[in-house]
Amino acid sequence: MASSASMLRNALIVLASVLATPAALAHAHLTKQSPAANAEVAASPQALTLNFSEGVEPGFSGATLTGPKKEQIKTGKASRSEQDKTQLIIPLAQTLEAGKYTVDWHVVSVDGHKTKGQYTFSVK
Repeated sequence: MASSASMLRNALIVLASVLATPAALAHAHLTKQSPAANAEVAASPQALTLNFSEGVEPGFSGATLTGPKKEQIKTGKASRSEQDKTQLIIPLAQTLEAGKYTVDWHVVSVDGHKTKGQYTFSVK
């Protein structure tokens, strides 16, 4: 027969693990992007728009764009949308030629967690 102290301890352990789980999952995950992942767009975009599952810190976040010949494409400074703290906008400094492009992004969420990822899109 379990003592009431043992049952209380077990209940507190379960409660602590349930409360800790959301903190472990609190990372800014990419939820939507423009141009979309694996998309083929007819015209060169003027910017990359990345939406995340939580707010991001623009000073510690950004993206690099690599072109079809593995060359780095010049981009402007990443900024956060004034209306949406989960949206990061990276202006493109040049018109993209036809070919496949790779976006390597990295963000720091407002709670300090770092995440990064990659996706591709093509320009016709």
